[in-house]
Amino acid sequence: MMQLRPNDDLLLVIDVQNDFCPGGALAVADGDAVVPVINRLSKRFNHVVLTQDWHPVGHSSFATAHPGSAPFETATMSYGEQTLWPDHCVQGTHGAAFHPQLSTECAELVIRKGFRDEMDSYSAFFENDRRTPTGLSGYLRDRGLQRLFLVGLATDYCVHYSAVDARRLGFEAVVIESGCRGIDLAGSLASAWIAMKQAGVQRISDIS
Repeated sequence: MMQLRPNDDLLLVIDVQNDFCPGGALAVADGDAVVPVINRLSKRFNHVVLTQDWHPVGHSSFATAHPGSAPFETATMSYGEQTLWPDHCVQGTHGAAFHPQLSTECAELVIRKGFRDEMDSYSAFFENDRRTPTGLSGYLRDRGLQRLFLVGLATDYCVHYSAVDARRLGFEAVVIESGCRGIDLAGSLASAWIAMKQAGVQRISDIS
């Protein structure tokens, strides 16, 4: 059993928003099942941070911003290939709000990402150009937090990118599988687990 270190550990809750849950614009299958797991885990940590996808209307990652394109096709952006998504998590909408049953009162910080028109953001640490920071790493270093436990949506995109970036920045990273669900777009879930393992991300089923 993994022992928590109260002064070093943080629970990083990724994008548990209405649009990623059943009935949402970009629903992850069984996505709302993570909510009770995360609520339980939140009580075990002294430090909790939430991320929130926060797109302007007409964001460049939306298929509707590319005439003739369909969701889940790809487009070439200035920073490389970008999957085109259905319009989702538009600023100020119900879809962008946290799931109504998610306990958020214990969060010390909410990181909003994807708010720049010209680029998407999967990672809690960087925009998709892999260079523009969100500021999370500086916050963690200033607080002396060294090990991140990641949960949320979706395993193969925003959780995956956040975990790999955490390792790239020198933090320990642990993905709690029971608190995540994946999209699994063309084998993306299996690929994400391989990439996380290669980066040194730990994978555990739960914290008892």
